[in-house]
Amino acid sequence: MPVPDVRIRTLAEAPLRDGDFVLYWMIATRRSSHSHALDRALELARETGKPLLVLEPLRVGYRWASDRLHAFVIDGMRDQAEAFAAAGVTYLPYLEPKEGDGKGLLEALAARSVAVVTDDFPTFFLPRMLEAAADRLEERGVRLEAVDSNGLYPMYATDRVFARAVDFRRHLHKTLLPHLDAPPNPKPLDGYDLGAATIPKEVAKKWPAAKLDAIDVASFPIDHSVGVAPERGGSASARACLKRFLEQRLARYADARNHPDDDAASGLSPFLHFGHLSIHEVFAALVKREGWKPSKVDTKHVAKREGFWGGSAPFESFVDEAITWRELGYNFCSHRLDYDEYASLPDWAKATLAEHASDPREKLYTLTQLERAQTYDEVWNAAQRELVATGRMHNYLRMLWGKKILEWSPDAEEALARMIELNNKYALDGRNPNSYSGIFWVLGRFDRAWGPERPIYGTIRYMTSESTKRKLHLKHYLARWGERKNGTLFEG
Repeated sequence: MPVPDVRIRTLAEAPLRDGDFVLYWMIATRRSSHSHALDRALELARETGKPLLVLEPLRVGYRWASDRLHAFVIDGMRDQAEAFAAAGVTYLPYLEPKEGDGKGLLEALAARSVAVVTDDFPTFFLPRMLEAAADRLEERGVRLEAVDSNGLYPMYATDRVFARAVDFRRHLHKTLLPHLDAPPNPKPLDGYDLGAATIPKEVAKKWPAAKLDAIDVASFPIDHSVGVAPERGGSASARACLKRFLEQRLARYADARNHPDDDAASGLSPFLHFGHLSIHEVFAALVKREGWKPSKVDTKHVAKREGFWGGSAPFESFVDEAITWRELGYNFCSHRLDYDEYASLPDWAKATLAEHASDPREKLYTLTQLERAQTYDEVWNAAQRELVATGRMHNYLRMLWGKKILEWSPDAEEALARMIELNNKYALDGRNPNSYSGIFWVLGRFDRAWGPERPIYGTIRYMTSESTKRKLHLKHYLARWGERKNGTLFEG
């Protein structure tokens, strides 16, 4: 099945060239299956009879580059190397030794290519990088296509930007089903018979493939204060996580996912962010387990959180989170260049925050104090410690985490900057459209005005640690991440 046109954006217009190979520049969809981008690269390879060359680079100069993020990506590279080697596909994993060393690599390979296919991803530095690459390749007469492998619903299937989840849910319920008929290939490398591409000698000499079995992240000029996460990255780890979720947690998801002690969350977000796992693969596994089929859809429940899919309560609950809420963020970020700016908040939210900008704060903390979990709030401190230690934070507590930062910062704009800094620095799933959805939701994005009007918050939705402790099961969570008799887990 060909990749749908709606998922392909031609960034550099040029005809296919008589090159040595089709180049797939893997920068976001870091996997060897269930990838529309890989499918498109293979389409061009078969169309032209040229072999496929996969380039997966990792630079060091990106913001928040750290041992944690580098190690997670490199774990994925090991899985890619194994899969492509088994299929006879040439794979070049390049780890930039110091900032700027990778400059020119893409152009050098593109000069020998039929065309370049890459991943379309709407946040972090990737859109700017693609724009710059498109300018350089178009000057050289090389075609560049960016392919959207992010969600079940293509990012550019609509030009509309949705301000509320209910409106996006209604749109999905009316338009999503046909897109489910065009999933990426679960086994795209099966039957690959185009041979191995030859990496030009001058490229191999200047930009050698990384020896992935002998990598020490401490050797890179990145932030070594953010340690490697306990959890490994890569598609193998992602599938193991998916299997655990389906077998051990899904049945409890609808009722228990908000309770930290109950361990019912999916845990999939880091793997989805780095492209080690496809939401299409997740959905296919879920559908198989549920025995769901499109004929079960009940159109009387359009726009409702439950009932539309005609599935069990856990199925309905997870699908609404994994599709509606996840892809709402992709919709916003792919259509708004200012997705990470305070000005992108809805007008009502900016107005109410401005009205309360001068309200006295009971307590103000510095960014360093927040980073070190040095506040009076044991629940907030526990969530921050979990984030620093593991690269994860429980989803419900992440909402409270952001609300308290608003209270403890001089103003809402500074609160936003702090949330972005802490989340993107430590969270494995940071820098993602979903991360920005969660952070900006704290300040009113995708939400509505709530009463009564309160100091600092105005009509922004209000949360407290006291109500959180009453509502959630936190005993074991606080025992693990809370303060200890001999001090705290992370001394200031």
